[in-house]
Amino acid sequence: MTLFDKLKWVLGILMVFVIIITTNLIDRNNFVRVRDAVSTIYEDRIIANDLIFDMQKLLHEKELAVALSDSTFLNTESSTFNADLKALISRFEQTKLTPQEAIVFEDLKSNFEVLYNYDLKALQSNLNYKSNIVHKFSKVKANLNDLSKIQLREGRRQMAISKKAVDTVELFTDIEIYILVFLAIIVQVIVMYNPKEKA
Repeated sequence: MTLFDKLKWVLGILMVFVIIITTNLIDRNNFVRVRDAVSTIYEDRIIANDLIFDMQKLLHEKELAVALSDSTFLNTESSTFNADLKALISRFEQTKLTPQEAIVFEDLKSNFEVLYNYDLKALQSNLNYKSNIVHKFSKVKANLNDLSKIQLREGRRQMAISKKAVDTVELFTDIEIYILVFLAIIVQVIVMYNPKEKA
């Protein structure tokens, strides 16, 4: 085998190797994007939406107690309500918040502060305070509703990212197949090519 033949073989194999390595690195990057998107959808969107639902349930219980002037709940259950709600808020803070979500969440926390302090003493001391607290319930509900909508919007955005990454993987897989077929033909031509020597 001549030096020229060896160079042809090395060049052909090297071209195939470079193409395979390049597409592999691109595919790996896209799979990481898909994994991150799926993880974000579960950890930061589905769990967050579940926490919002739990906060709404607690809020409804306290709102009902305030509307009915339920002294038993306001006197004994209020501290449990506060502890449960603070635990839910703490868990929600551990999710990845978008900038808009962080603004709504901070507003929610400040609105909840008023609800924490509303108990039987507040009900008995000032009936006008009851009308103010009803307004706070409306604000908290609006905050929770906004956060829930953000979860849907962000979940949809993460799904679009993962779909785009999967589409890119499929495209590069198709391109890789075509390039490998093309390179196989080139390698065959290079190997089979036998320049005629001048007489």
